[in-house]
Amino acid sequence: MKLYMVPAAPNPTKVMLYVAEREALGTNMNIEQIVVNTLKGRQKEPEHLARNPFGALPVLEKDDGTYLIESLTIIEYLEEVFSEGALLGVDAESRAFARQLERIVELKVFAPMGQYVHATNSPLGLPPDEKLAKDIEGSIPAAFGFLEDMLSDGRKCLLGERVSVADCTLQAGFQFARFGKADLLGDYPHLRGWDERYRARPAARSVLKF
Repeated sequence: MKLYMVPAAPNPTKVMLYVAEREALGTNMNIEQIVVNTLKGRQKEPEHLARNPFGALPVLEKDDGTYLIESLTIIEYLEEVFSEGALLGVDAESRAFARQLERIVELKVFAPMGQYVHATNSPLGLPPDEKLAKDIEGSIPAAFGFLEDMLSDGRKCLLGERVSVADCTLQAGFQFARFGKADLLGDYPHLRGWDERYRARPAARSVLKF
């Protein structure tokens, strides 16, 4: 299989962290990672549009030559193919909690942080949007507070002692914020502690650039 990606971009980073975490646990996925240079517009060229007509990343090329083009879909597919050591849980209850938390992180933190970077210091050169930035500054503390409370019991990762897909999603968002020089964390010591711990993980060090 091949994973078309771009380093530091949030959605590709989420999948790259997931793959790195699974391989650190002993799963040999044998996925070739191929950089698509978005700064040079390679994602808009016919070669990439044949993989994903929306021009987005990441894209997973399966062994049969077909493509998956959404980050969580890619992760869930790999969870099914490599079920031993899955990060989304081993039974219905654990999978439900893992998926729920990943979606909370995705919708309440990951996506708004990406929007905030593009509204304040877009690496793609998008125009600033002060109103959107202010709205996100006002809304994101609720999600940070939720995660802060969750981490206040001393757990190492978001769901406990074992890393989950939610950890990959959150760190992908945090890295993009660092890349865009956006610090929205404020006074959340448990969340900052989680950030430091996660960035020290071997899997994270192999993927993160910022």
